[in-house]
Amino acid sequence: MSNIVKFIAMGVLMHSAAWGASTAVCKGCHGQNWEKAAMGKAKVVKNMSKAEIITALKGYKTGSYGGPMKGLMKAQVINLSVADIEKMAASIKK
Repeated sequence: MSNIVKFIAMGVLMHSAAWGASTAVCKGCHGQNWEKAAMGKAKVVKNMSKAEIITALKGYKTGSYGGPMKGLMKAQVINLSVADIEKMAASIKK
């Protein structure tokens, strides 16, 4: 099974409103310390500012941001509120 199919399956299984502002699912692709370029295509999150993370997550949610993983990321953030996004960015950039 390809990595993309596995990732989509994982996202579908783990995606719910109860997921809230947890970053546990994100770390599966972005790395425990935000050091990975997810799927070899994404920006390295640890190199982004808090504002850039917020902009990216809000943009993925609206569909106005992103490259090759845009659709996949939209599914991951669609149920997050603005408060959830801000909380996640704050926890990433402690």
